Amino acid sequence: MTLSVNNQLTLLHDILDEHHLNRSASIAEHQQLKRLVQAIMDNNHISDEQLLQYLQEIYHYGQQGENASSQTDHISSNKNNIVNWISAIQQTNLK
Repeated sequence: MTLSVNNQLTLLHDILDEHHLNRSASIAEHQQLKRLVQAIMDNNHISDEQLLQYLQEIYHYGQQGENASSQTDHISSNKNNIVNWISAIQQTNLK
């Protein structure tokens, strides 16, 4: 079963929300974030330039998270970004 872009964005939102709330993540979760963002971007269904920029940032966040020595520090240092990303995804899902 293939996920729609809206389903993928919902999943992305949920993963980021868990990072934000729990301030923890595994390397596998960061790898999943990267795969998910890549799949969304490969679909070419996103026309919102701001969201496309955020998707690139989220991908970079996933890359950094794979190599972070402290997941708590990595997530804490990206706290404001994560809040912005979640907000942008929420607004996209409402459309």
